[in-house]
Amino acid sequence: MLTKLKRLGHWFIAIGAYWFYGRPSRHLVVIGVTGTKGKSSTCSFIASVLKAGGFKVGLLSTIEIEINNEIIRNKNQMTMLGRGQIQKYLARMLKAGCQYAVIETSSEGILQHRHLGLNYDIVVFTNLGSEHHERHGGFLNLKRDKGKIFAGLERSFPKILGGRRVKKTIIANVDSSDAEYFLKFSAAVKLGFSIKNANPGASALCSQVFTAKNISSHDAGADFEVFGNRYHLEMLGEFNIYNALPAIAIGDAIGLAPEQIKLGLNSVKQILGRLQFINVGQPFSFVVDYAHEVISLTALFNALRPLVKPPGKLIGIIGSDGGGRDKSKRFNMGAVAGELCDYVIITDVNPWDEDSEEIAQMLAAGVRSSGQVDNKNLHIIIDRRAAIKESFNLAGVGGVVALTAKGTETAIIGKNGQRLAWDDAGIATELLRRFLNN
Repeated sequence: MLTKLKRLGHWFIAIGAYWFYGRPSRHLVVIGVTGTKGKSSTCSFIASVLKAGGFKVGLLSTIEIEINNEIIRNKNQMTMLGRGQIQKYLARMLKAGCQYAVIETSSEGILQHRHLGLNYDIVVFTNLGSEHHERHGGFLNLKRDKGKIFAGLERSFPKILGGRRVKKTIIANVDSSDAEYFLKFSAAVKLGFSIKNANPGASALCSQVFTAKNISSHDAGADFEVFGNRYHLEMLGEFNIYNALPAIAIGDAIGLAPEQIKLGLNSVKQILGRLQFINVGQPFSFVVDYAHEVISLTALFNALRPLVKPPGKLIGIIGSDGGGRDKSKRFNMGAVAGELCDYVIITDVNPWDEDSEEIAQMLAAGVRSSGQVDNKNLHIIIDRRAAIKESFNLAGVGGVVALTAKGTETAIIGKNGQRLAWDDAGIATELLRRFLNN
């Protein structure tokens, strides 16, 4: 947990940067997306739909920074940038003529006051797991801290766009058991999105619920209907439908036509590090994905299982950050991987000052609980490059390999902050080519 002195320092930096850069969020419609998984993809879908509607858009996410179609790779390994960078980029967006800023908003960022001075207009809640709860002093504190950006909506600076007042809006995944908490904050408009209609209490708090129906998933993506309009995604998985629904809700709320929304969704062909397929002609599928906790691993492996063609196998390469972060999740991560994958390989992610072998054994305990056996269908290979190479031997023709936990991160961080340059997609491509040549 952060000390009071550090919190105060973060507060001064956030407020100071807000004023130094001219309070840019007062002149942008700011959309914040928060939750445990799917934030980056949700931000990408929202930004794409807004661009299809003819708006100039800025984007700040774990993956990239976008300023009216100028793309800058986020190499900081931080979801929310610090040290005044958020306000600096908002000022650049404003100068470039952007009307909207879509900001991926993390619990860690909120804990360090990086959300201050953002003047949110629309806040999206995707889902809530226990990841990072230790940093907040428990799950309830985690939920309370996320709630700060919802509570701040009614105090946020009012905006005018196109001669119309921008309505403060909450959009929530009403299939989540935590949705009611976030929907009870004050806002002019409250919208829900759903696939399962799992939480009638949350739905009742919304003026409208955007529910995906008649879902069809296939190798080329997913199709579904919302209020009689048929939408297509170029990306696999039910979880990507969840990620796309807030973009539909926002598009509808600001008056975009269904065809504009469809164009925006269809334009998202690939999100780096998120269900990113690497294909150099190998006889099995290879996927890079950021999944690094129980909810996202479960969704990923369930989405990939239908792609496995016998005699191929589903291989899950998993790992967990060190630095004392969320140790309690490691057993459950291993258990999910062991239950859903044919083979599990445990490897390094960012050990920081923890021992890599100890982290691996915490994950392995969960894998073993599902019945997997060491050196048979459970392998501990700390060296990430060697782990990737071993997965090729296990996948078989028609198999699927899922390389998880890093996505677009550009370094493996070890003791004393030492950084080893890294690129999951690039290194996997290199190793796959060598595999084919041999």
